[in-house]
Amino acid sequence: MNNESQNTEYKLTWRDEYLKWVCGFANAQGGTIYIGIDDKGNIKGVDNIHRLSEDIPNKIATRLGIIADVNILAKDNLQYLEIKVQPSNIPISLNGAYHYRSGSTKQELKGIALQQFLLKKLGRSWDDIPHETATLNRISRTAIDYFLNHAIRASRMPSSALSDSTETILDNLNLITDDGKLRNAALLLFAENPQRYFPGSEFKIGRFGVSESDLMFQDVVEGNIIQMTEKVIELLRSKYLISHIQYEGLQRIEKLEIPEDALRELINNAICHKDYMGVAIQMKVYNDRVELWNDGLLPDGMEPSDLLKPHKSKPRNKLISAVFYRAGYIETWGRGIEKVCAAFDSYGLKPPQFEFTCGGLNTIIYRNEKFKEEQEALLNVSVNSNNTENIQNLPENAEQSSPKDSPKSSSKSSSKSSSKILELLVNNPSMTTQQIAESLGISKRTVLKNLKKMKDKIMHVGPYNGGYWKINDNSQTQNVSVNSNNTENIQNLPENAEQSSSKSSSKSSPKSSPKSSSKSLPKSSPKSSSKSSSKILELLVNNPSMTTQQIAESLGITKRAVLKNLGKMKDKVIHVGPYNGGYWKIIEP
Repeated sequence: MNNESQNTEYKLTWRDEYLKWVCGFANAQGGTIYIGIDDKGNIKGVDNIHRLSEDIPNKIATRLGIIADVNILAKDNLQYLEIKVQPSNIPISLNGAYHYRSGSTKQELKGIALQQFLLKKLGRSWDDIPHETATLNRISRTAIDYFLNHAIRASRMPSSALSDSTETILDNLNLITDDGKLRNAALLLFAENPQRYFPGSEFKIGRFGVSESDLMFQDVVEGNIIQMTEKVIELLRSKYLISHIQYEGLQRIEKLEIPEDALRELINNAICHKDYMGVAIQMKVYNDRVELWNDGLLPDGMEPSDLLKPHKSKPRNKLISAVFYRAGYIETWGRGIEKVCAAFDSYGLKPPQFEFTCGGLNTIIYRNEKFKEEQEALLNVSVNSNNTENIQNLPENAEQSSPKDSPKSSSKSSSKSSSKILELLVNNPSMTTQQIAESLGISKRTVLKNLKKMKDKIMHVGPYNGGYWKINDNSQTQNVSVNSNNTENIQNLPENAEQSSSKSSSKSSPKSSPKSSSKSLPKSSPKSSSKSSSKILELLVNNPSMTTQQIAESLGITKRAVLKNLGKMKDKVIHVGPYNGGYWKIIEP
């Protein structure tokens, strides 16, 4: 006889406790139990075999409610029993307990495992379960509109849906029951604070050194999952991954070292297929790779290596996956990983590797070795273990060549860049090194090298996100706090919104001189205002997702001036969607 396997069990004699094994096979993929064979597969025979062949089927039917085939077999003049159990499409219990055959062992299902098993047998998913206490006022309309804008652009929802009520939209997405209870999926997708109900729905990102024990800094992304991918990508772009600059004609393009669309696909998959009764998604960024882990098993019969082959889409969370599909985030044909591999190949990167570890799927994304120096400098300059910017430890060879920053750059051009950087930071002390680079059309590395040379004139105060630059001018210190108001509203902007340079300067920096004040914020004129409007329009045509802060930094004017110009341009441009994630729509004449 063959050895025991997932679907085969050998028993020397019959005991009624073996009904648990019958129950386990029925709840899994079915199987066969042989009575009269030892663990090594040697046939020993059975006494009273005819009586057992009658008693066992009756006990299985009475106590389990299923029918099993019991056959008498013989070999070498020895008789033994074969009990063939078919898989059941409904849950089977024995004395109130549910048993399950997994591999070559039998398990009694309890807790979360039992809940998942029962849902699966009933053809339902966890995200389909109604929440007993959450009410409609927990749903964020901003998140609903964010989803609708993406779904309309993907041509998977009609534009008329924007005028529908929140309840109507949830009902159309099957996220609310007939008696008005919100399903788990509705809270995860659109609640203002899903972590209130599901603590494991957050997304953790960490930067590690050579090993997992060497954690250098980390972030936790919270909030609804429909906007989570965008937040994660922004964090990766600003703190964890390298962006390189290239030009297509006159248009400046910054590309992540990892293809962004493919990275989004992998993050969306992790969010969609996660077991939300488990722990948070974890992304670990190392020098040579990025590891993305989400809790939860793969569908039955599927191995991690199968993801790289053509396969059917079998979502764990059916409602969440349906909403992500409508938003244009994922496909429904199981082709997402195929597209990811093609994108990685176009970047000269190895395809991602998938493995099952610690009860979940781990995706390994290999980074490009040519960015090794940039990665080390980003760690030294951008964020240290206290999450602060540090320009003191910038390596001497940190500068990277770019279309506007060649190895032949002279000390004169470097001095000019330093002056421009200083001027930008006088006007906007909260600028990041990435924003400075974008405003001046130079690489981030060049900015960092200039900042190191300017350490006697300028220093960074506070954390990487939310800190500010402190300017030392003739032993006079200008401290300009970060503006915490990030609300954009060009419709309600008052006519006198733009402040004069002297008023703005005196309010933000009492110790600054009239000379520096007039230089930092020049007085606008109708002619310059018209010129600014044209430049703003040109920027938004090329990049509709720009914020007013980014526009101001790109043009070297105040955010108030941008808002005032946008207020005058209401017949030419409108903002669609929420502040974070919306876009500018140009009105054709």
